[in-house]
Amino acid sequence: MPIVSNTSPITNLAAIGKLDLLEQLYGEIIIPSAVFQELTAWGDYIPGAKEVKTIIGNR
Repeated sequence: MPIVSNTSPITNLAAIGKLDLLEQLYGEIIIPSAVFQELTAWGDYIPGAKEVKTIIGNR
């Protein structure tokens, strides 16, 4: 079941090293462009930014 994620679950799970739980639980994760921009606007300083850039870059 695909889900649409906002910033909070991504940053919070990434901060504790458990970002992979979203994919394990839901399979496909849809990240809206506004969420992508919010996560990556400050480089890799926000937890999950690097991972999101990698995921989007591999699509």
